[in-house]
Amino acid sequence: MSREGTGPDFIEALARGLEVIAAFGPGRPTMSLTEVATATGLARPTARRILLTLTELGYVRSGERGFALTPRVLELGVAYVRSMGLWDVARPHMERLVARTDESCSIAQLDGSDIVYVARVAVPKIVSLAVQIGTRFPALQTSLGKVQLAALPTGELDRVLAEPSRSGLVPRWQPDRAERDAELREVRARGWALTDEQLTRGIRSVAAPLRDGAGGVIAGINVNTHAAETPLERLLEHHLPLLLQTAGDISADFARLETVPHVTVTAS
Repeated sequence: MSREGTGPDFIEALARGLEVIAAFGPGRPTMSLTEVATATGLARPTARRILLTLTELGYVRSGERGFALTPRVLELGVAYVRSMGLWDVARPHMERLVARTDESCSIAQLDGSDIVYVARVAVPKIVSLAVQIGTRFPALQTSLGKVQLAALPTGELDRVLAEPSRSGLVPRWQPDRAERDAELREVRARGWALTDEQLTRGIRSVAAPLRDGAGGVIAGINVNTHAAETPLERLLEHHLPLLLQTAGDISADFARLETVPHVTVTAS
């Protein structure tokens, strides 16, 4: 995250605070003051002031082993999801899909070359990767990412995929440009994407795009299965048609929501 602003209105202190929050991640749930300063490139006194401020606000807690984020940080991401209205629209549809497939269902959006999970209805099954709101994976190796990458113009696609992943996961599938482009052309042509253990062993899923009222792709929705439990035929012949119907229903509801005027009433 750059702390070099582009204009006089850039607030460097806010950028530093967000960078400190982002420094905590996989393998670094707890860090000392020195580790935070090193990870962010901030001076120790500056990192200390930010950590103490975040502690007072309830986003960070301090203990014997150092500093750690608190669950309140999730409010920042949840505020984004709620502001989109996507969860309220999608939840009943996702719950019905999960009931009919007995598989977990998730919604994710692009963030650079990664996807970030913004909504999820899960079933209690053991899978090789733990997923929760805020989890990120490399987009190209996921069905959720493929349906969104396929909707990007070529120039933007190259720019997005040139960004380094922040997921910390090295995926199994490492395509060259020709293979990548062929895969995304196929996704674009059929309107849905499949991932069969391309991210990691044991994970198989299908995804469809979610669209706004103008037809633009705003997210992806998937059905996720364990490869050892769900044959590919079952995924494509039973789960996929239900997923496509669900994606269409959510997109239609979201489009209708966008047409409803929102009026704020204030007390005089």
